[in-house]
Amino acid sequence: MTTPAPSFTEPAPAERLEKVASALKGNGFEAEILDDAAAARARVKDLIPQGASVFTGASETLRLSGIDEDLNGERYDAVRPKSLAMDRKAQRTDIRRLLGHHDVIVGSVHAVTETGSLVIGSASGSQLTGYTGGADHAIWVVGAQKVVPDVETGLRRLETHCTQLEDERAMKAYGVGSALNRVLILHAFNPNYYPGRGTVLLLREAIGF
Repeated sequence: MTTPAPSFTEPAPAERLEKVASALKGNGFEAEILDDAAAARARVKDLIPQGASVFTGASETLRLSGIDEDLNGERYDAVRPKSLAMDRKAQRTDIRRLLGHHDVIVGSVHAVTETGSLVIGSASGSQLTGYTGGADHAIWVVGAQKVVPDVETGLRRLETHCTQLEDERAMKAYGVGSALNRVLILHAFNPNYYPGRGTVLLLREAIGF
C-alpha cells in the first residue's frame, strides 16, 4: 500500500498544533498557539519593547500579516531599512555586523516538526546568524500548514514546495530568482544558557509559504 504524499498547504488540526507546541517547549523554545495573523501581529508588539533594534527576515508571513510593516516603522530601531541604505561593496563588513547582532529578530520557518524542530532555508543567509544566537530574542510566526511529522519531511517541504514559490516571488519582486543556498535546522535551545530566547507563535490558520 502506497503512503499518500503529505499536504504542504492544509492547516494542521488543533491536536497536531498542541503536539508541536508541547514538543517545542520540551526542546527549550517558548511556544504559543494563536488563532490568526491578527493575533500574531498583536502578540509580536507585546513581545518587543519600543525602541529595540529589530531585524525582520524576508517572509511572506510577515508581509501578509502586517508584522513586517509594523517592525520596520518608527516604533523600533529597524535594522533592515538601515542595511538596504548602505553601500553593498564599500560597507560590506558593516552590513554583516549590523545584520548579525540585534535585540530581536522576527521571521518565519519553512517547516516545524511534530518533534519540535524548525527547518529554515535561505538564499543569502542574512537571517541565520540572528536565529542561531546573534539576536537576544528570536521570534518565528508559523502558519498551521507548515507542520510536518519530522525533519525529513520538513526538508522535502522546503525543497519541493517552498523553494519554487520563493523563486517566483523573488522574480516578481526583484527581477532575480531565489536559490536554496543554506539550510538551518534548529532542534533545541538549552534553557540553562538561552532561557526564553526562541519564541514560536503557531497560528491555527495557513499563511505564507
